[in-house]
Amino acid sequence: MILHLAILLTFQLIGEGLSRVFLPTLPGPVIGLVLALLAFVAAPRLAETIRPTATGILANLSLLFVPAGVGVVSHWRLLASDGPALVIALVGSTVLALLVGAFVFLGVARLLGQGPER
Repeated sequence: MILHLAILLTFQLIGEGLSRVFLPTLPGPVIGLVLALLAFVAAPRLAETIRPTATGILANLSLLFVPAGVGVVSHWRLLASDGPALVIALVGSTVLALLVGAFVFLGVARLLGQGPER
């Protein structure tokens, strides 16, 4: 299990390094996940080896959100004063992302000739 965690953390470390050197706008863990996915596709045996450890981490993922909850509680006054603006920003950006995604989907479908028939 320690070796499996070391492998997963190595992918994250490589992603962080690449992010800081080449792609500072892309989070390192995202790059690490993409690299891990590519490694798992290239070597399915590696994916099967790490699967039990990854499943265990995912089963206990809720524990990783406890520090975030403590952070929210410790900054309650700031959240109370800026909360409405945060809610508007979150809801607005979610709606905007959904709309952009839908329009991109429709555009690609039309380009591929699979759009709605008229």
